[in-house]
Amino acid sequence: MAEVIAQEKQGGNKQRKKMIRVDMTPMVDLGFLLITFFMFTTNFTKPNVMDLGLPAKDPNPIPQPTPPIDFNNQITFILGKDNRVFYHQKTKEDLNKNNLKETDFSGINITKIISEAYNKAPKKENFTIIIEPTDDANYKNFVDILDNVAISKKERYGVTDIKPWEKKVYDELTK
Repeated sequence: MAEVIAQEKQGGNKQRKKMIRVDMTPMVDLGFLLITFFMFTTNFTKPNVMDLGLPAKDPNPIPQPTPPIDFNNQITFILGKDNRVFYHQKTKEDLNKNNLKETDFSGINITKIISEAYNKAPKKENFTIIIEPTDDANYKNFVDILDNVAISKKERYGVTDIKPWEKKVYDELTK
């Protein structure tokens, strides 16, 4: 509550100086009520999540022999540093720094590359996109490549570590 405290001043002039003291306790209570109200009524930002199409786990898996990999039925993207992305459709023996191609994330480049590889695939039902981020890649590039895969409407893709023989060729190009 507000109080008025009278205090006399010593001296020839007998004026009274009134000191006013305002109790701030109710204002503090009001402040906490307002903070509580705004916290309960504010919409907090929800984290953005990307759906990954993962296969359902079979409760009774039947072991099947793995068919040989046809490199014409897949395309591999290697995400590197400085927003660089490389791609190839080569085997371990055939890959070198001359045929590891580079593109960027601008426009529809990656979607076009996926589409061209898909059209050249001998078995289109087995066409697979492999994404291999390096340790130097950033998260934004990973999301961008997944967006391009979603735009191209190809449902078979995988994310894996870069293989040592691909890392060797990648290191030759980025030196």
